[in-house]
Amino acid sequence: MSNNSDVTVKLDDRVRLLSAVLAATNYPQEVQKAKPHGTHIHARATLKHVKNFTDHSAVKSTQGLLEQNTPLEALFTLVMLMSELPELKSPVKPSWMPDGYDAQLLDFYKTAKIADFWKTESHPWEKSLRESQKVFSDVTFKDFLTQFLPPITEDLVFIPNISYPSSVDLGLRVGNELVCIAPPPLAWGDSPPWPYDEPTMLTHSYQVALNVFGRALLINYLRSDPDALAEISKDELPVADQFKAQHPTWEDQFTALFSMAAVAMYFETHVSEMDYKSYVLMQKKAYGMALLPGTVSVMRRYLKEVGNRYDNLIEFLPIFPKQLRVAQKIVTL
Repeated sequence: MSNNSDVTVKLDDRVRLLSAVLAATNYPQEVQKAKPHGTHIHARATLKHVKNFTDHSAVKSTQGLLEQNTPLEALFTLVMLMSELPELKSPVKPSWMPDGYDAQLLDFYKTAKIADFWKTESHPWEKSLRESQKVFSDVTFKDFLTQFLPPITEDLVFIPNISYPSSVDLGLRVGNELVCIAPPPLAWGDSPPWPYDEPTMLTHSYQVALNVFGRALLINYLRSDPDALAEISKDELPVADQFKAQHPTWEDQFTALFSMAAVAMYFETHVSEMDYKSYVLMQKKAYGMALLPGTVSVMRRYLKEVGNRYDNLIEFLPIFPKQLRVAQKIVTL
């Protein structure tokens, strides 16, 4: 991390270990069925390396957790709460954690000779780290997000992941860290993913990280005043049925809207007008309505009025649905 950035970029062997275990489950095959995509050459090497360990207890336990629909975020949070390798002991034992799961993971690490494998595969990991450090060398997400939210005391961490999951980003809260674990940008069809620092793809990593950090911070903020949130959410948001299906609750809907608007506004003020317009058009196509331009317009109004009419976002939210209804009718890109 440079002196100009407030995002720490690093690798974590606990994350890499769980990624290797995932590769030995049926997760890679199931994800490809749902969303065919090209994977990183290291992910393919990992599949080959762990193919003889599918009967290992750590793999079976992880497979069982996946079949119980345990969120990947929960799995990766659990492993990041464990002590560093080569100890890997879990100080917490949630009710859903299989007995001895930490010991199983450690045994997989030793039995599958993962450390030796990582040595032979050090170049792609080091390359992904350098690429990501370059991408985040000059970002100031905290100053941007605190325009809307209380001062941010958490550390923001980005972990590049060239193994599994290969097509989804994960957002975790681990101690005082907000962690974004992200694969490189996917390419078309079966093509391998782009490098993190591919010039035409820089905004992808910004978008992923801002979504993860912004969502985590906003959810924590909204839940700090449950009574106010309950009252505010009585006024439904003017969103389409498709959007409601994806985000069933008022909190889910507003969090999604806020995250998209924050990305768009960051692009506009810190990247370029072209990237801002491109992102807004992409989201308009995805949702088939002027949802994002309207949200951006309302959030711009909030920034003009905070400190005068409103002291904070919670005070503004009761009029947000009404303002969004109006903005959707009159705002274009």
